[in-house]
Amino acid sequence: MTMKTTLSVIKADIGSIGGHIRPSERLVEAVRNYVAEKGKGIVTDFYVSHTGDDIAILFSHTLGKGNEKVHGLAWDAFVAGTKVAKAQGLYGAGQDLLKDSFSGNVKGMGPAVAEMEFEERPNEPFLFFAADKTDPGAYNLPLYLAFADPMYNAGLILSPSMNKGFRFVIMDVNYTEGDRVIELNAPEELYDIAALLRDNQRFVIEAIYSRNTGEIAAAVSTTRLHNIAGKYTGKDDPVMLVRVQGAFPATGEVLAPFNIGHYVAGFMRGSHTGPLMPVKINSAISFFDGPPIVACHAFCVHEGKLTEPADAFDHPYWDWVRDRVSQKATEMRQQGFSGAAMLPYGELEYGGIVEKMKILEGRFKVRS
Repeated sequence: MTMKTTLSVIKADIGSIGGHIRPSERLVEAVRNYVAEKGKGIVTDFYVSHTGDDIAILFSHTLGKGNEKVHGLAWDAFVAGTKVAKAQGLYGAGQDLLKDSFSGNVKGMGPAVAEMEFEERPNEPFLFFAADKTDPGAYNLPLYLAFADPMYNAGLILSPSMNKGFRFVIMDVNYTEGDRVIELNAPEELYDIAALLRDNQRFVIEAIYSRNTGEIAAAVSTTRLHNIAGKYTGKDDPVMLVRVQGAFPATGEVLAPFNIGHYVAGFMRGSHTGPLMPVKINSAISFFDGPPIVACHAFCVHEGKLTEPADAFDHPYWDWVRDRVSQKATEMRQQGFSGAAMLPYGELEYGGIVEKMKILEGRFKVRS
């Protein structure tokens, strides 16, 4: 009998060393130990890692998406970790836990969440991406190229299992009264998909489905922290799950677009533009609280049990990409606050500039 497995990734920034560099080893271990002890009977397997200053917990279980026990386990693990962070005096202890108590689902409470449920194939490879110092729109371009562009995904031409294309579920993350989504098919509505995805701050890919099989292919966290908190609390730092091979793009086809180092929102104080750098697992943050980074953990899952991760960006090729991205980041930072180097006012998340503009507004005069 085919087994139905749920993968859930839940991520939060609950404290870090030296500012926004990385969580302490004690903090990561506290989260890992809590899940190991309290997760028995709830999850089949789990894996804990960090990207920059964010800790992510990958769960494998059979309880379905949005399960209260799984989400509660993650929330309580982050609360336990926050106690360690406070005891160590770490910066930003518990900053992504925006509510005082758990209310059944971490969505809308601060942590980023990406989940998918599926019947396991005989071999079930998937990729778990975690980004830091950027927002969910950072995945728009790589996903578009990997699932809709034969220049990057040769399987769209060569593989009969992908000949019908994919269905994109896109969310309007500026709408805060509920989940406002649209479903568009590639390739027929390719231009419509592109028209939305050009705006990374408003329209974000939430999920992608195979049109050949109907199965889910990708799931992305869509949390916008400033929409929850009403003020800057840190960038959204999204996570993503992508199934690969067979009816889905090959692993290399999903990875390929990340060699662009495309410009995304985030960087210092969540208020700048910088290139997205593919980094090794458990990398830290550095230059100008960045650059924006993304790590990729490659897994297989069988009967709910996870293999150890393979580090998809730990290869000499990606060292060359990182050098190029570093150069792009340096060139953009030479512009300082000017033009495209800093986000437009509507996206500036640091409260001081908002207050400053209110004061300056009153000092403007209209010449007669």
